[in-house]
Amino acid sequence: MALRAAYLAMHRRTDAALARHGVTADQFVLLAALARGDAVTQRDLARRTTSDPNTVRAMLLLLESRGLIARRRHRTDARARTVTLTAKGRRAYESLWAAGEPVREELVTALGPGEAETLLGLLGSVTRAMGGTDDGVERAEVASE
Repeated sequence: MALRAAYLAMHRRTDAALARHGVTADQFVLLAALARGDAVTQRDLARRTTSDPNTVRAMLLLLESRGLIARRRHRTDARARTVTLTAKGRRAYESLWAAGEPVREELVTALGPGEAETLLGLLGSVTRAMGGTDDGVERAEVASE
């Protein structure tokens, strides 16, 4: 319950920080995953963000309608689509990153020296123990930079 409470509190704070930009915390996670620069399939993006593929698709349609991402047919798999950030999406991501800085600062300030790294390591251990991948931890590391 403590892990859930911490997640929900962070999620609400991030939603509030990003609301004036018209992006949710969940949409930001997709943009952050795409900010690495590589084109990925929608399925891979769902896996990387530990999200439901149908939910990811719905969010991508919204982001695409705003010109933040581009979806194209995969070059070798006609059923798949690849997703990339547009130039507008990259600029939006950078603004969103800055808008989220106070939330990240508050989180790091609440922890003692070295505890942020310890927390990320522990979360990775929990994820692996529960049969997940390290992708969520990578996302957390990107978010802490």
